[in-house]
Amino acid sequence: MNIEHLRLFVRIASTFNISSAGNELGLSPAVASSHMNKLEEALGVRLINRTTRKVSLTNEGETFLPHAEEILASIETARSAVGSGSITPHGTLRVTAPASFGRMHIIPNLKGFLDNNPMIKVELRFSDNVIDIIEGGFDIAIRDAALNDSSLKARKLCGDDRKLVAAPSYLKKCGEPRTPEDLYRHTFINLMGMNTWVFRTPNGHINIKTNSVVKVDNGEAVRDACVAGLGIAVSSTWCSYEKLRTGELVEILSDYPIESTTAIWALYPSSRFLAPKVRAFIDYFANLFSSSQNWNCS
Repeated sequence: MNIEHLRLFVRIASTFNISSAGNELGLSPAVASSHMNKLEEALGVRLINRTTRKVSLTNEGETFLPHAEEILASIETARSAVGSGSITPHGTLRVTAPASFGRMHIIPNLKGFLDNNPMIKVELRFSDNVIDIIEGGFDIAIRDAALNDSSLKARKLCGDDRKLVAAPSYLKKCGEPRTPEDLYRHTFINLMGMNTWVFRTPNGHINIKTNSVVKVDNGEAVRDACVAGLGIAVSSTWCSYEKLRTGELVEILSDYPIESTTAIWALYPSSRFLAPKVRAFIDYFANLFSSSQNWNCS
């Protein structure tokens, strides 16, 4: 049984795309398809269902997958045992991330990652829409929401501390709220679908449904509209820290923290055989963000 055929099958099981899996391993779509045909012929069973959009595992493929992963993991362990070290991260890494976070914190630090991993190429898709990591053939999805898909695994990269902020010009014109209830008399810039905020008070939690004068689908746009004095906003520290530092924004109601359990996560397809390039990316950015003092990672 050919080890490279097994490696291709495992990657197909993660990406559900023969071309993407083959590209990661330096194979053309035709060669990748041929390798899968040979593996199926060697086993005497069909491992994947092929359609025009994507592939899926057959029942036999689902049964065979953990054994293939175990074989590959054993080979990597054996290499390490004889001093050959772990497999050098290589191939094309496909990552999707929220637009603002990607531009502000992935792109500026990407050179360091690529310098450390010269055999990796990166394809990035920045979008504030939730992209299906399997359907899109991505290796990693950076998200600021809790994991709710059992077919994925997640690793926390850093906290997502959120603050209530306003521009000095807005506060001069409209006054500064002193309690969460005062917010009913103010206007907000909100992300789409996020109008109600929960505040911690000495008397327990209180829900405040805000009056949105502007709604947008991008965190940087919320921040910039707030800087322009259009209203109050809730902003992640990683997005607004520079404006807070310069005084273009100020934090308000700091005695009433916003209740939030959000964090920045790296999601990836569940598999005991984690591609070295995926592990390298997650380890690099987790270490980078955990040591950052600029925007209160935790």
